[in-house]
Amino acid sequence: MRNQLGEAWVFGRGARWCAGAVIAVGVLLVGSSAPRGAVIGRPLPVGAAKKVVPNRVMTWNMCNPCKQANVDRATEIATYAPQVIGLQEACASDVARIRDYLEGLYGLKYHVEYGTVLQKWGRCGGVPWNPGGYGQAILSAAPMTDPVLVEYPDGGSEDRGYMAVTTTVDGHKVRVFNTHFAQRRQESVRAEQAEVLAKAVARYDRAIVVGDFNATPETAELAPLWALAEDTDPQCRPTAFGACDTTTDWHSKFDYVFLRGVASLRHQVHLTPYSDHDLLQADLDLN
Repeated sequence: MRNQLGEAWVFGRGARWCAGAVIAVGVLLVGSSAPRGAVIGRPLPVGAAKKVVPNRVMTWNMCNPCKQANVDRATEIATYAPQVIGLQEACASDVARIRDYLEGLYGLKYHVEYGTVLQKWGRCGGVPWNPGGYGQAILSAAPMTDPVLVEYPDGGSEDRGYMAVTTTVDGHKVRVFNTHFAQRRQESVRAEQAEVLAKAVARYDRAIVVGDFNATPETAELAPLWALAEDTDPQCRPTAFGACDTTTDWHSKFDYVFLRGVASLRHQVHLTPYSDHDLLQADLDLN
C-alpha cells in the first residue's frame, strides 16, 4: 500500500514519531513543487535489488512532457538498482531531482553526466532567458571520465545527439554511449544518425550502446549498428522480426542495449506506468 502524507498512523507513539521523521525528510527532499498526491519514499516491491547491481545496465526513455513525478521515476530505477542507466527525453532538472531521491530515499549514490541538446522552456521549464536543458543523461554508480556530447548534423524534427562516457561495469572499464534517434517516419535522418554513431562506437573493442532508436530491428537504418554489435536480447536480430521483446506502449521494439565485445547474461523488459517506454535491463559479463 502506498503511504501518503495524509494517512493515519496507528502503530503507537514510537512508530508515529519515526513515521513523522520520515515524512519530514521526504518533504524536505520533495519541496513545494511536489505534485499533488505524490508518494514520498514509497516502499520498494518485494524482490527489489538491495544495492547497486555492478553488472547491470539499463535504458529508459522517461517520456517528456508526460508530467510524471520524479519520485516515482526514482522508485522505478531504485527497484532494479543498475550500475549504469541511460535516460532519454531527460530534463537536466528532473535528472538532478531523481538523483537526489535515489540517494536520499533509497541510499543509492550515482554520478551524473548530461547530454543536453536543447535549451527549451516548453520541454523543461525554467525562465525564458534561461530555459531548462533537455536531451540525454547517464547515471553511474562509479565515476565517469572522458565525457563527450555530439549533436547529429541533422536531428530531424528536433535536435538529437549522442553522449559517451567511460565508466566501470562488472568491475571493468568500458565505453558507454547513450542516444536518441529522430522520431518515427524520419527513416533517412535516422540512417545518417546511425552512421555517425557507428563510426564513434567502432573505435572501441568493448562498448555498450543504449538508447531509444525509434526503429524496429529489421529496419535498414539500424544496419550500421548491427554490423558492430548485438542487442542484449538474444532473440532480437535484424533477421528475426517479431521475436524481440517489445519496449513501448505501442508494442514496438525501439529501445536497445547494443553490446560490442561484451556478453549478455540475461535481459528483461520492465513494464512501467510512468512512461510510454518500458525499462530495458541487461545483466552483463565483461570478463
